[in-house]
Formats: sequence, C-alpha cells, structure tokens
Amino acid sequence: MKIVLLDKKCEPFKAHPQDAGFDLKARISEAIDMHPNMRVTIPTGICIAVPEGYVGDIRPRSGIVKDRGLVAQYGTVDSGYTGEVKVTIINLSTKHQTVEPYERIAQLVVLPIATSELEYVDKLDETERGNNGFGSTGKFDNIADKKAFDILKKSIKKKKKVIE
Repeated sequence: MKIVLLDKKCEPFKAHPQDAGFDLKARISEAIDMHPNMRVTIPTGICIAVPEGYVGDIRPRSGIVKDRGLVAQYGTVDSGYTGEVKVTIINLSTKHQTVEPYERIAQLVVLPIATSELEYVDKLDETERGNNGFGSTGKFDNIADKKAFDILKKSIKKKKKVIE
C-alpha cells in the first residue's frame, strides 16, 4: 500500500509482525485537553492509497480505551480517498484526559471488501431470524431452557473460583 508521510514522526507501525493493525499517531504540535464526552478530530500525518477492493478500517486502541476512556470512533478510508487520514476521538471517561503530540491514538486495519449492487424488491426472502433484532438471540423459548442456562452459569462461576 502506498503511503505519503506528512510528518516523519507519524510513521505507522505494527508492534508485532502478526498484528492486524498499524498504530496511528496524533499529528499535533500541542497537547489537547479533553473534558468528558468531548470529541476532537485529529490528523495522523499520513495519506494512503488503499488498494481497490480493500478498505482502511479505523479502530480504537484497546490500551487507551481501557486505561483512559479515549475511544477512536470507527471510520472508513475508501480506496479512492487520498487525503490525510484523520481520527475522531471521544473521551468517554468521567475525567479530563490529554492527547499528547505523536501519541498512538488509533489503529488502521486494511481489509478486503465485497462489493455489491442494490436490487430493489417488494419483499425479502423468509429466514429463520426474520425481523427479530436487537437482543432477540439472547432470549429463551421456555422456562426449562432458562433454568438449564442458570445452572450452567453457576457451574462455570464455581469452576472459575477454583481456578483463581
């Protein structure tokens, strides 16, 4: 994949060769103080040419999410976009957080995509799931299934305590 470095300090990298994502850095000259629930869009200092048939997927970095509540919002870098990659960060913690210059703020995962055309129809084919969504797969059809699940959960908790 071709890349233009707008700032040499912003070279993306993988911590380990087998990692899926390249870490992206904040191309900022001064720290940004973020109050809770604040969003800010930060340049990364790179332009990329995502190959046709692929997409650049912007994802959060688990460390700053877990430790500081700073979440990179998911984003898409399409193959035709060649401008600077930017990342929107939101502070989901209850405290002020600071983004430092050249701090690793997100990761870029390049993935193959399936493209398709839309076919307009009056009705969709029937499926087992149908229009059941948003939590519909976590429900039980009867009391016996729910009781069996509760027994299994208790058994797992007991085994976990033994292991610890």
